[in-house]
Amino acid sequence: MVTVDRLHTALRSGELLRHVLRYRDARIRTHRLETIGRPLKLALLMRLLSHGQCVVEDEAGHQRPLTLPLMARWSWQSIREPFTKAGLLAGKAREVEALMARASGRRIVDDGWEAPALYLRTDMSFGLRAGGSVGHTAGVVNHLGDFGAKPIMLTTDLVPTVSPEIEVHTVRPAEEYWEYPELPTLVMNNRFAEQAQRALAGRSISFVYQRYSLNNFTGARLAVEQEVPFVLEYNGSEIWMSRNWGTPLEYEALSTQIEMANFAVADVIVVVSQPMADELTARGIPAAKILVNPNGVEPDMYSPAIDGSEVRRRHDLEGKTVIGFIGTFGPWHGAEVLARAFAELLRQTPAYRESVRLLMIGDGVRMPDVKQALEQGGVMDAAVLAGIVPQSEGPAYLAASDILASPHVPNPDGTPFFGSPTKLFEYMAMGKGIVASDLDQVGEILEHGRAAQMVIPGDVASLVDGLRALIEDPVRRKQLGALARQMAVERHSWHQHTGRIIDALRSRVSGG
Repeated sequence: MVTVDRLHTALRSGELLRHVLRYRDARIRTHRLETIGRPLKLALLMRLLSHGQCVVEDEAGHQRPLTLPLMARWSWQSIREPFTKAGLLAGKAREVEALMARASGRRIVDDGWEAPALYLRTDMSFGLRAGGSVGHTAGVVNHLGDFGAKPIMLTTDLVPTVSPEIEVHTVRPAEEYWEYPELPTLVMNNRFAEQAQRALAGRSISFVYQRYSLNNFTGARLAVEQEVPFVLEYNGSEIWMSRNWGTPLEYEALSTQIEMANFAVADVIVVVSQPMADELTARGIPAAKILVNPNGVEPDMYSPAIDGSEVRRRHDLEGKTVIGFIGTFGPWHGAEVLARAFAELLRQTPAYRESVRLLMIGDGVRMPDVKQALEQGGVMDAAVLAGIVPQSEGPAYLAASDILASPHVPNPDGTPFFGSPTKLFEYMAMGKGIVASDLDQVGEILEHGRAAQMVIPGDVASLVDGLRALIEDPVRRKQLGALARQMAVERHSWHQHTGRIIDALRSRVSGG
């Protein structure tokens, strides 16, 4: 078995030519058959390598043969699309213009709150087993029913820890335009609209809630058509993130138009931090629409009562002081800063080589930087890189830690840090001593010396000092952790988070 990246490397080097028709059969392994879209180039490569059967196979063992008729259809679509994409873009631009025109003065019929809400997760990300987006999605979906009927969920993929009591409908991505990075997100609007019609089957809904994703305006359109309120969860501009943490969007003007249409229709825009609210008001969005609502946690799932002893045994951490970190290793997480600080900590205090360990849970784009820092610092043998663990197992790994690190770094362009790290609230609920970057909302919630040891963001020396302070003082660790737990329970549960959304929406709809 080889990864797609390794396959591409072998193709570029010419090494793959030695494997032409060498294999009896070939399989493309994927998360779920429904989420793979149209992997034409990969399928053609599989056919080149195999003289027998080629299939796509998912984690559950379901298979889809890569037959000649299927390959012919995919190839015809690929040949035709360069000539049709201009029409797709123009058509979507017209749809968004029409939506904007209907946004002003649209009618909302308030039939009460007995009907279920419709929750839309439109992200084109698949196979997520853990992470902040998983926690946020499940946190809201699971608690909408606390304030009315249980919601109906439409999603591109199944989300771990969503309650089995929730009615969930999955939306299969279209095959069209799969070789164009941004165009499938536009086509998903049609897929969601069609699936919503089938899922609702004439049933009423009380409001539409959408977790915004690039180029999707399904929630706004459904709210206008159904004459119900619209809640938009906005976790930051995809346009900004593409510019600063990825590749600038090719159709940025259209993406901006879609963002603005969502803002125009939304009755409540939920953001997790004040910098996000400031960004929206600077773009002309009325402040009355915006609810600043930090992320949350399930206090029963993340709790000091969780037993981490099995994780400690498994990773040979018994008798050690463990520094824990969990995340998706994104550019903003500072995981590589933590790795450098850990190496420096052990260099400065050689005795820690026997008594202190680093436990990093998760994986992502900055993992190579983390490994490099640990190897260059000569401390790889004192670190445990646990990889991605299922969301439900995360608490046990945090429970295996004595100190939890949140080393977030500033935005690269100097703008305020707009995040509200879910790990922060999970750390708090675990009742552990926390070392965290004093960065915007992180510092506002924790406060230095009150519920955490705060350090200078991105500063290795400051992080070393912060870690050492809690390593050397177990009593203070316990005091900080107890207060952090109390704050999480009293202010930051997902139930409370969702309740604030419902209150804001009712106030807006009633004119309050």
